[in-house]
Amino acid sequence: MKNIKIGVLAYRMDFYTNLRNIVNKLPEAEYVPVKDIFSYRRALALKLNRLIGKPLIPTFDLNNQFEDFDLNRVDLLHFSNGVSYGRTPWVSHFETILPRFTELLTRPKTEWGSPQPHGKLTLKAMDALRGSACKQLIAWSENSARFERRLLSEFPSEDSDLILAKIRVLHPPQEPLVEQVTPREYDHKHPIRFILVGAGFFRKGGNELFRVFARLAGEENLPIRLVLVSSLNLEPYAAHETEEDLAAAQRLIESHPHWLEYYQSLSNEEVLDLLRNADVGLLPTWADTYGLSVLEAQAAGCPVISTDVRALPEINNNRVGWLIRVNKDDLGEATYETVEDRQKVSQQVESGLETIIRGIVDEPAAIAQKGQAALERVRAEHDPLAYAESLRQIYREALS
Repeated sequence: MKNIKIGVLAYRMDFYTNLRNIVNKLPEAEYVPVKDIFSYRRALALKLNRLIGKPLIPTFDLNNQFEDFDLNRVDLLHFSNGVSYGRTPWVSHFETILPRFTELLTRPKTEWGSPQPHGKLTLKAMDALRGSACKQLIAWSENSARFERRLLSEFPSEDSDLILAKIRVLHPPQEPLVEQVTPREYDHKHPIRFILVGAGFFRKGGNELFRVFARLAGEENLPIRLVLVSSLNLEPYAAHETEEDLAAAQRLIESHPHWLEYYQSLSNEEVLDLLRNADVGLLPTWADTYGLSVLEAQAAGCPVISTDVRALPEINNNRVGWLIRVNKDDLGEATYETVEDRQKVSQQVESGLETIIRGIVDEPAAIAQKGQAALERVRAEHDPLAYAESLRQIYREALS
């Protein structure tokens, strides 16, 4: 394939997911930053919000639409969760659904798949998805593809079939971070290092982790240590954490327990260095669309303890790590709509963590065994060269 120009949203060129999935994946391609009317509207909205001091003007839907009136001189546009209304050929990665609009994502999942009226914004985007300029929709996982198929079942088959034919699954690439796993000996001077990385600390099972480590490392003095990299962001869904939860977490961190090593933020390379020196990765999450931190931990030879929500069973299992079973709906989303639902998920996460960590302490040889299997899984299923060849084929078909 000759050199091609691939347009990527200018303000998203250096977004982590774009760098992982799109930018600089093909040596023969030129990646061109592009702008459009929605980029300008978004920039204006953000400026006005700063002046007002409140997020009064919503920008979420502006992020996921594109219209440049075909003024950007590129061969192909490649989006992450975006939809284009122009005639330039385009493809889009997606991690939940396309179109990714507030009016769809805020609907109860129990309504998904049932015929119902849709807003003008959704109908406009569906026209674009059916159109000839839309060449391929790249699902991060089988779970993402299942979400999209459920959404499309709300529309007449003569419309949805055109979009269904464009869906393909392509898991993100991941380079190995170590050559092989070296077994380690553990004691109180060399504790088992468990690591959690992610801004959404509470959504990722942070409260449950703190309770388990306070009990096992603090009260029982087991040879374990929690390495945490998180800004402790509050989020309005899933775990429904409060300011009180945040204050309690901050108090615990400030008390400097011997079992906790905390970093508010680190560069990506510093995080990778921590993973290389860790033993077990953690993602006991309530809600994650994929779990890129699982791939990075596995690439460092760290087997991961995760829940079994969304795409996680596709990249983690009890051969290469440990899975915590939680209550889920038929799309793989944890059930956390009511107070009772959230209490149950929290209990399942905490109980699962405690049981698995006790088992690891009792049989630490499992760390290296599962870690090597995880590393081999990453090599086999997330090879960057194989990923690049898949993208090359997608682009070739889009431009043929």
